[in-house]
Amino acid sequence: MHPGRPWPLGASLTSRGVNFSVVAPLATSLELLLFSHGEASEPFRVVKLGPTHRSGDHWHVEVEGLGLGTCYGYRVFGPLQPGGHSFNPSKVLLDPCARAIAGWGTYRRSAAVGAAPNAAHCLKGVVTERDRFDFEAAPRPRHSWQRSVIYELHVGGFTQGAGCPVSRERQGTLLGLIEALPALKELGITAIELLPVMAFDPSDAPAGRFNHWGYSPVSWMAPHPEYLVGDDPLSGRDQVRQLVTACHQAGIEVLLDVVYNHTSEGNQNGPTLSWRGFCDRLYYQQNALGDYQDVSGCGNTIAANRPLVRRLILESLRCWAVELGVDGFRFDLGIALSRGDNLAPLAAPPLFEAMEADPDLADLKLISEPWDCGGLYKLADFPARRVATWNGRFRDDLRRFWKGDENCAWAVGQRLSGSPDLYHHVPVHPGQAITFLTAHDGFTLADLVSFNGKHNLANGEDNRDGDNHNNSWNHGVEGPSTDHAITSLRERQLRNLLSSLLLSPGVPMLLMGDEVRRSQGGNNNTWCQNNPLGWMHWQPDKHDLALRLFVRRLLALRRQLVDLINPEFPLPDRPQRRQDDPVHRWRQWHGVEIGRPDWAGWSHTVAWSVNDSIDGPLLWCAMNAYSKAVHFDLPVSTSGWMRVIDTGLPPGEDLPAAPQRWSPGGIPLESRSLVLLVARRRLAGVALP
Repeated sequence: MHPGRPWPLGASLTSRGVNFSVVAPLATSLELLLFSHGEASEPFRVVKLGPTHRSGDHWHVEVEGLGLGTCYGYRVFGPLQPGGHSFNPSKVLLDPCARAIAGWGTYRRSAAVGAAPNAAHCLKGVVTERDRFDFEAAPRPRHSWQRSVIYELHVGGFTQGAGCPVSRERQGTLLGLIEALPALKELGITAIELLPVMAFDPSDAPAGRFNHWGYSPVSWMAPHPEYLVGDDPLSGRDQVRQLVTACHQAGIEVLLDVVYNHTSEGNQNGPTLSWRGFCDRLYYQQNALGDYQDVSGCGNTIAANRPLVRRLILESLRCWAVELGVDGFRFDLGIALSRGDNLAPLAAPPLFEAMEADPDLADLKLISEPWDCGGLYKLADFPARRVATWNGRFRDDLRRFWKGDENCAWAVGQRLSGSPDLYHHVPVHPGQAITFLTAHDGFTLADLVSFNGKHNLANGEDNRDGDNHNNSWNHGVEGPSTDHAITSLRERQLRNLLSSLLLSPGVPMLLMGDEVRRSQGGNNNTWCQNNPLGWMHWQPDKHDLALRLFVRRLLALRRQLVDLINPEFPLPDRPQRRQDDPVHRWRQWHGVEIGRPDWAGWSHTVAWSVNDSIDGPLLWCAMNAYSKAVHFDLPVSTSGWMRVIDTGLPPGEDLPAAPQRWSPGGIPLESRSLVLLVARRRLAGVALP
């Protein structure tokens, strides 16, 4: 035994064995427990750490003769502070920096509650390598924000289901996702955003339920064991690298949905698994009485403003980005990470400042939810320059417009022009705004047009869970229908919504399966549904395939027109020629008549063109959410118009591979339809799939 060193955190190989280092500022002593294997109920060796093993807030020891695969845990001793809940030496704790975990076969969440020992049912850290990802063999795709299209998916859910192309032994796993990549590449997306793949507690759920989504972390470093092939925890990191390598070689970036705002330990009455046992006063926001303060909705809130906590989160980001090769992160309830002591919002959150200043993280895509469960919502004023945010208003306003609600035309005009009203009329870089219509949390797109209300009884909470305000419309019948008028209208609405998303400024995000009308049976909160409700739809019928083809062509069209529909800076609404800018473009708003937009509360139509100072109108688009057909006048195109999209036409004809010439001076729009015309000059040589 040697005193060891405080850095690096966690368990790291040395020339003599393994160095262990953890943070426990208020502890009086620690014990390092060494286990013969992951399911062992008692340690074969206990190493006591005293004053000689302490450097400030860090406890460390180097043990000779140990190596890769060593299983270990900690007991932490210290005074129970008034109102505190931390030190409980009967509990074996998981190292917060462990990069692999063993013991899942004997793990019992209930054993981590109360005063009884949990050694027979604890999770153990596993000593792993810390090699860097081979970026020379598989460099990051580094797609610009301007050309990025994100596809949100659940690793387990996307690789299961009847007809799934993944081999049976790899279904539900990271390696299985590799086998499904061709379908994603063919679709035309540039990045996959994975729901949590860091180890989480599936048993963190009411009796009879299991946590499927994974927003209940027990580790910020280790991959989740259920997503791995085989039982060897040492193989997990390599399996992540294999997936990332395959994605990079396919030109697809990998983004991770990360949960740093809370942990699986819940409030002061929850289990002592890891962070709490080392120092709950450090990691969790608490009031003077020791009661946990919660803006996550999960019982606790991480104190990301504190230096030691901040460093642990940065260590996690580097672990996944530098060692495992991922290309970016999406922060669940990310604005909660900007709160200081007593949950006070901070204008300059130290975590985001450190993140943006870290050269190891400089080339990553960073995305955040701009809200938390405590009511904090910051979009344009999100306190981090490099972090993009989900634009929830885009989702809500587009849904309401196509649903036919009043007082929506002006709001949709704002969303289609980059939401200047939300960003205080300051130009918004494409990397600042993520636009979306659906996400894992809520209805799928098919359910959005098929259900008026949520149907969550399968979750076992009497339909109380899930959002009650979905801005959805069933178009006449709740759920599936055989009425042709209803089903055809739903089909048209799917195309209207997707076209609106992909013709708008910002970085679009698609939800797993929306391109093939995946349904969750009206369930808008499938967090506990590891079954067909939460799985990908792999047996599409002809209507599903027709929509998928529409999305493929729409994405290809977006790539061709990205400078018009997603410019580096939003287009002005009027000509703004400068002497040093001989060619410039602007957006002109229209109604049924040229240059006369109708923003009245009762209006259900919006039209606009993108104009060039030399070539004239380059693009014209109209959206009719009214219950009747409407005729629109057209601006004159110097090279003539090509009709590219008309959702009023039957599937297959609504976005044909070969756009059609349109010569009349006006165009009819069917009720609840969208039409896109593009100048013939801009489409020269363009071929759609």
